Amino acid sequence: MDVLIAGSGGREDALAWKLRQSAGVGRIYIAPGNGGTRRWGENVPIAAEDTAALLTFAQEKRVDLTVVGPEAPLAAGIVDAFQAARLPIFGPTQAAAQLEASKAFAKSFMREQGIPTAEFGVFNEYEAARDFLAGAAWPDGAVVKASGLAAGKGVIVCDDLAQADRAAYEMLRERPFGAAGDTIIIEERLIGPELSLLAFADGRTLAPMLPARDHKRFFDGDQGPNTGGMGAYAPPPDVDEALLDEIMRRVMQPALDGLAARGTPYVGVLYAGLMLTAGGLKALEFNCRFGDPETQVILPLLDGDLAQIMLACVRGELAAEMVRPYPGVCAAVVMAAPGYPGSYPKGLPISGLEDVPEDMLVFHAGTVRRDGRFLTNGGRVLAVSARGEDLATAAARAYEGVSRIHFEGAHYRKDIGVSLQEAGQG
Repeated sequence: MDVLIAGSGGREDALAWKLRQSAGVGRIYIAPGNGGTRRWGENVPIAAEDTAALLTFAQEKRVDLTVVGPEAPLAAGIVDAFQAARLPIFGPTQAAAQLEASKAFAKSFMREQGIPTAEFGVFNEYEAARDFLAGAAWPDGAVVKASGLAAGKGVIVCDDLAQADRAAYEMLRERPFGAAGDTIIIEERLIGPELSLLAFADGRTLAPMLPARDHKRFFDGDQGPNTGGMGAYAPPPDVDEALLDEIMRRVMQPALDGLAARGTPYVGVLYAGLMLTAGGLKALEFNCRFGDPETQVILPLLDGDLAQIMLACVRGELAAEMVRPYPGVCAAVVMAAPGYPGSYPKGLPISGLEDVPEDMLVFHAGTVRRDGRFLTNGGRVLAVSARGEDLATAAARAYEGVSRIHFEGAHYRKDIGVSLQEAGQG
């Protein structure tokens, strides 16, 4: 079986690594891939968003399964195009992918399905947003979100409602996110630990992977600007089977059932971003693909044939027992380029990769290989993942791997998983 992966980040490197372990997989193509993905297959110079070129390539190479990494091609309808050409593809249709592509749709859908979520309003005019905030009684502040896809940057967390008013004004009047911010969501700010749960879906059946927790803020102590993610670990030690059962019952299954009832059955990875508040479980958002860097800690703990699981989803034959976890914990630390999440240089030489112990995993994201050397080529450059019997061991081993790798101005958080360990939960 030959596989095509669309995307170029750390998530796609992890997917290619895991798919390479599937017994029936032959050739793996990654479009466009990065400096590291060529370890598992052949990089193809086609952008992940170029649906027509990817479709032609898949037909010419007789690809047996296409796997879509990022959200933008899903929102643009790549699955619909491949299905029309009768080519197997793992991911939701354009209609089902609205769950991530439109936060306004997602929040209204959650309300319709009775999925617990924060109070909210949807606006495309500043005056209406201002009036809504004037009547809100949210002591912990608000969160203002661009409804459309904004590369993970369209969310502003506000400590008070005055800040939220300014954020709404900027999004709707100054338009920093362009069309993605034509409609905005204003919702009550929730307080509590966050949690991600990803599950395979075949339209009717869900098979959850291990839960994960990522670190979005740039600096230690969850300070600084939001990023695509500076590290993650799985499973969080404060999440038990009872909580997982509640998430499946109150969030995941209602979402799957609701989409099926609309005539848009969901196939692919369903990803719920959750918060554990003093008032109970709340769903923050849904994503329609593997997370990054969550994938880099979830897949090393997946005891199962990823290619067969994906094919079962496409064929409507998913069984929960196909998805099994390995014991232990996996932690990942992201190494970022100087200047990230703002502007950053490219082309910085990376050294020490060969010094990382073989039982640790280095997933490439913003890298390129040129003249026999790996160079930086993005904001988030690498993620070092390691397994251990508990969180403290896994995190310590990941940091050991990070210590072997060097490039100018490399930045990484020093506290991935530390806060829970200090609380005695590691």
